[in-house]
Amino acid sequence: MTEIIYYVAASLDGYIATPDGGVGWLSEFEGGDTDYGYADFLASLDAVLIGRRTYEQVLTFGSWPYTGKPCWVFSHAELAPAAPEVTITSAAPREVAAEMAARGLHRAWMVGGAELAAAFRAAGLITEYHVAIMPVILGGGIPLFGAPGPIDRLELMDSTPYPNGVVMLWYRYQPQ
Repeated sequence: MTEIIYYVAASLDGYIATPDGGVGWLSEFEGGDTDYGYADFLASLDAVLIGRRTYEQVLTFGSWPYTGKPCWVFSHAELAPAAPEVTITSAAPREVAAEMAARGLHRAWMVGGAELAAAFRAAGLITEYHVAIMPVILGGGIPLFGAPGPIDRLELMDSTPYPNGVVMLWYRYQPQ
């Protein structure tokens, strides 16, 4: 089975974006000498999973950031692939997970968004949660998960506080 990791930044009150999908509030935490383990994490991945709105937002950031990694974009809309390794799909999470396993892919990053994370979580497919809690309260927006789901038990694997107030939390899903 392919490990699926939801690696995401969230405000202290549990939002990953403003109500209009904006993530500009994260810019003050980017750059500098601290990457919060991102480079090592990205290097450890075999594949990327991304929702349509997040995909469209990533395309506005410049060059395709996941070159060389198979990427599945979940959408019911017609979209143009940004790179040869991008597959636009309306398949169910279990189907894509099975395809990744059949291709021998070991680790996949669920980039976002909240609805996609909720669908993979409901299917019991997220194996780890890497959440950067940002020292910001947005007061509303797009929640960490787009829909309610079952109670999931998680085991804390590690945590790292940073001087700027960011706290990285690593959890492993504990199936019941």
